[in-house]
Amino acid sequence: MMFVYLLCYEHILCKAKKNHNLSADYCSLFFDICADSIRGLFYICRSFRIKYMMLRTNQRLIALDALRGFTIAAMILVNNPGSWEFVYPPLLHKAWNGISPTDLIFPFFIFIVGVSIVLAYAGKIESGTAKMPLIRKIAWRSLKIFAVGLFLNVYPGFDFSEIRLAGVLPRIALVFLIGGVLYLWLDIKRLAWIGGGLLVFYWIIMTLIPTPGYDSPMFEPGINMAAWVDGFLLPGRMWNGNWDPEGLLSTIPAVVSAICGMIAGTVLRSKKSDFEKVALLSVAGFAAAVAGVVWSWNFPLNKNLWTSSYVLATSGLAAMTLASAMYFIDIKSYKAVAKPFVIFGSNAITAYVLAGLLSFPFYGVSLFGQTLSAHLMQAGISIGFDPRFASMLVAGLFITLIYLPVYFLYKKQIFIRL
Repeated sequence: MMFVYLLCYEHILCKAKKNHNLSADYCSLFFDICADSIRGLFYICRSFRIKYMMLRTNQRLIALDALRGFTIAAMILVNNPGSWEFVYPPLLHKAWNGISPTDLIFPFFIFIVGVSIVLAYAGKIESGTAKMPLIRKIAWRSLKIFAVGLFLNVYPGFDFSEIRLAGVLPRIALVFLIGGVLYLWLDIKRLAWIGGGLLVFYWIIMTLIPTPGYDSPMFEPGINMAAWVDGFLLPGRMWNGNWDPEGLLSTIPAVVSAICGMIAGTVLRSKKSDFEKVALLSVAGFAAAVAGVVWSWNFPLNKNLWTSSYVLATSGLAAMTLASAMYFIDIKSYKAVAKPFVIFGSNAITAYVLAGLLSFPFYGVSLFGQTLSAHLMQAGISIGFDPRFASMLVAGLFITLIYLPVYFLYKKQIFIRL
């Protein structure tokens, strides 16, 4: 195009030398060419700017994908040891009050769900997209995640009389549904106020209102307001007999974990520099974690009940972890180390479902007198490994088994979105 413009320009100059002036037609052509050239240059520059901005946005998302993949890999690791008799304490959930590194995994993932809601729907809201079609999409995706969770809960025996309606995927589905709808209708400030109100509301219910059947609020396993509500409203089998760690009432504060992620997602979409975003996430995360610890003096950190103090502490740690990931992966460009986690994060739910499906043949099917995991445990111990280390190695091998199909999907650019 520029070459044509130059030829036309040379033609105009030749005519000007012959006639010592430019006719009205040539002047018009000349100015049209100049205007078109400027417009073309503007669109080219704008195109490069848009591509640059898209590249910058994708780079910022690498840390989030890596953190999502890390949480899924960690979830598979702690859920699938070689033997439950031999597990390092940090790889076990706390029996009741307090938290271990394992107790950070699920709230981190819920936090990331909140961040992802902002990144997925903020642009659509700003462009004026109708809300009802978006709500239908959110509801449909939530239903699919919930259905897959129910399938895994009955797999492999398919005894529907013992079906468990609660669980990891059902909770993710409910949090995504509630959080997504709230985000479509409310701005981030109102969401923050609602989140704080829900945490106070949950604290009041759990610590100030007497548990039915008792004269005072109870805070024991199976004897507390959350267990009573689940026993009254939640049908089907529960994880621990008369209570479930992913029950209905404790889903309320879990939604607030996602709201905290939405606040972080809003920071990521802001016009602040990457360093400012890292600093803001770090400071806000530290403040939230401290507030959670202080609140735990009255309302203990408890993953099973998803207490309000637990929400603040884990969300604060998640924000600081995301900030650290952004600094090392996006700013300092240590992307090679993060690549395996990015691959896991690109098909996170798929990886989790694969782990649920393959756990039965790996841990439940007898082969030459014992399961494959038991054979591997025995081999590790016979080599001289500590039983706990051997158990962790078996879990690592199982993660590798899940990684292979997920890597294949990533190489083929297949990203399964339920």
